Amino acid sequence: MADAFAALPGFYRLVFLYIEPLTTFIPFLFVWITPGAKWFFQEQVPYNIPASTPLDDRTYMVVTQLVNCYMLLGLLSSFVFRAVRDTLPNNPAAQERILGASFLALAIADATHVLATFIGLPENLRFSPQHWNVMTHGNITTTTLYLVTRVAWFMGIGRTRFYFGQKKSQRAKLT
Repeated sequence: MADAFAALPGFYRLVFLYIEPLTTFIPFLFVWITPGAKWFFQEQVPYNIPASTPLDDRTYMVVTQLVNCYMLLGLLSSFVFRAVRDTLPNNPAAQERILGASFLALAIADATHVLATFIGLPENLRFSPQHWNVMTHGNITTTTLYLVTRVAWFMGIGRTRFYFGQKKSQRAKLT
């Protein structure tokens, strides 16, 4: 039986259908359930100083909006990628075109997210990952790993390419 999701095989499927959506839901749960928005805000820069003041209304709103965006990214990956798989099971070239468009947008967001986080760190922490907390590693290390995995997917590492990297004449036959 042919693979219904040939454009997203093995490792890529594990990362982009399961692990990445899960890691985007975790901040949402941390803010809305426990330990809360104040904790999440304080963890953005690893100072190891307990929070002493409550969040003002604007800060609380921005934190909850941010984690809502994380959740949105996870939902889009999870639902859209599964819809691609289920709707186009015998068309890996079309699957790859849709995934590629999504991965390009996500890769741009990955790169800018890592850059913004890195620039936002105090100078003494930028090049000291041993002093980063879990949040900083999530924002820089984990996001960089997702970016590298997306680039590997585009390069065709560990998978068959059905659209990207094909000549136009080959693509026309596949779609």
